[in-house]
Amino acid sequence: MQGARVGFALTGSFCTFDKALSQVKALVEAGAAVQPILSYHANQLDTRFYRTEDLRRDLEGITGFAPWTTLGEVEPIGPQKLLDLLIVAPCTGNSLAKLAAGISDTPALLAAKSQLRNKRPVLVAVSTNDGLANAAKNIGLLLNMRNIYLAPFAQDDPANKPTSLVAKFERIPEAARAAMAGEQMQPVLE
Repeated sequence: MQGARVGFALTGSFCTFDKALSQVKALVEAGAAVQPILSYHANQLDTRFYRTEDLRRDLEGITGFAPWTTLGEVEPIGPQKLLDLLIVAPCTGNSLAKLAAGISDTPALLAAKSQLRNKRPVLVAVSTNDGLANAAKNIGLLLNMRNIYLAPFAQDDPANKPTSLVAKFERIPEAARAAMAGEQMQPVLE
């Protein structure tokens, strides 16, 4: 990852933000320049997991870059070819559906659209309680889209949340290298 320009977009699966931040740190330690990007909800909603002020501060402290939080900030990603890779982690069921449908109404999703316009890779790390229910069709669509790659994922609590899927966040750096080489990391479902 040495010298790679990586965008790291967080969407509203707040309970996985600690896992996401640990991977932002791992990418920086591997030599990547990581630009944080926040969806509107990730940027505006304080939760029991993270206050937005703390999230922005922590991301800037890890990466050295203030998070991009507006459509205007992320739009140049495509025209100026700013990123070698965009990672959307966590990617909620809502963001999965919008990405599969080509909707780009948040900074995270417009970043993906802007990245894809130049046939550059987007790595998606699923985190949704309905991954084996309503969101399953969107995961299937994304698996068949060019230049979109999925980080490996698994059921996180089959007994209590039988349709919930969460990415193996610790595999993001490996999945990122594969995506940058144009390969889908296998196995996808662990």
